[in-house]
Amino acid sequence: MRKILLFNPRSANAKYRIPNSILNIAASIEGKYEWMIVDGNREDDSFDKIASCLKSGQIRYLGFTVMPGPQMKQSIPLAKKIKEHFPATVMIWGGYFPTNHYKVVLESGYVDFVICGPGDNAFPQLIDALENNTPYEFIRNLAYRTGSGVIKNGKEELIDQETLPPLPYDKLNGFYSIEKYLGKTYLGNKTLAYHSSIGCPFTCSFCAVVPIYEARWKAKSAQSVYRDIKYIKDKWGADAIEFHDNNFFVSEKRTVEFARLIRPEKMNWWGMARIDTMHRFSDQSLALIREAGCKIIFFGAESGNDRILKLLDKGGTQSGKQIEEFAARLKKFDIIPEYSFVLGTPAPSSKEVMAQIDFDINFIRKIKSINPKTEIVLYTYSPVPTEGSELYEEVLAKGFEFPKKLEDWVNPQWENFDMRKNPLTPWLEPEMIDKIRNFETVLNGYYPTVSDIRLSNLKKKILRMTAGLRYKINFYRHPYELKLLQKVWKYRQPEIQGF
Repeated sequence: MRKILLFNPRSANAKYRIPNSILNIAASIEGKYEWMIVDGNREDDSFDKIASCLKSGQIRYLGFTVMPGPQMKQSIPLAKKIKEHFPATVMIWGGYFPTNHYKVVLESGYVDFVICGPGDNAFPQLIDALENNTPYEFIRNLAYRTGSGVIKNGKEELIDQETLPPLPYDKLNGFYSIEKYLGKTYLGNKTLAYHSSIGCPFTCSFCAVVPIYEARWKAKSAQSVYRDIKYIKDKWGADAIEFHDNNFFVSEKRTVEFARLIRPEKMNWWGMARIDTMHRFSDQSLALIREAGCKIIFFGAESGNDRILKLLDKGGTQSGKQIEEFAARLKKFDIIPEYSFVLGTPAPSSKEVMAQIDFDINFIRKIKSINPKTEIVLYTYSPVPTEGSELYEEVLAKGFEFPKKLEDWVNPQWENFDMRKNPLTPWLEPEMIDKIRNFETVLNGYYPTVSDIRLSNLKKKILRMTAGLRYKINFYRHPYELKLLQKVWKYRQPEIQGF
């Protein structure tokens, strides 16, 4: 029986987090197959590390988890090089990027299989089939190459998260110290990254998880989440939590139960939510959540324009007025709302695209006047392959297309596309991109993010004074002085670097 190597590509230069995605796959084969993990974030040379493992001849299967952006930048050339040197290795990719772009991944010739969506069942079933030389054509969530092209099997129903085995933290600690995964952030000195649920019950047309989960959501119980976090706190000293769920706060009941359990532990925490969902939470629930350590919550505001919200298929009841009301409401509970906005959506004319950008710039300024502590995260609209959505069809009609070759995704312009900073969309003109980025620079100068713990109060004061006149008179062009300060002081942008 051959061993399995699981690889977590580099996603950050200095900030490490427990590789939850690949650890879930390890849990699915624990006790059945021997496995090991190579974490690209913890290795100086990932190829050398992987090659040294493969040279033993004991490893046949190599699994990658691949997110867009930095992970993809490392994964593509590394996978190609591994396949050239070790052609007998069976390479299996999973994660958001290969799930949404499985055809271009498999057509590269060096990736053998793609797990489209959760791999808790699909991955061990595939290994079983390959080990026993049995068919894999009916394994759910699996895509693969055949002589006639690329085949994608049907989707699996979401798994009850309570039935999944516990993550093998102790075994991971044998490969890489868990303590080094607990980084210093705005939340605490030893911040734990944790997933308590999968999916999201909404179908926003710009969101990369929608094609995967299709408005489905499954979560661990509050007790299970607390048990895992308590274990890591007691054993390795975690004092804060980043919940990387796509939507942690779907259930008020589960959230309140977790808050009651975690409150005695005195841990700060952060998660992602919907404005219209949490606006229905009672005042008592919001007060308890804050008392239990929740300091900041990420919300997809997207736009203050109700027409754009409809175009983005936000669903629910979210509106520009509600976004304003909720920012004011959270101010009473001392919870920082982190609002993300998506600028640069397609429109029939350039004039209308620019008008939409101007509208949301003014709306963001209004939010800041309502609740100055609101953190603002700016993205530029980047299409995702949500087949059948009205917005995606409009995007294609305007001449947009994704790369046809996997290697093209490592070009600088497509890396920027994945970071949602400078997408190659036909309707966005350089003037529009400049306006968005320049406004962002001035906004970040006048309201420096609280999450940049390296930025001293004095530096924040200097940034605010430098940006003050520009912000007050709505003048954003050529903010070279602010860009220089932010570059010299290595200003941290949460949307790119997290906390």
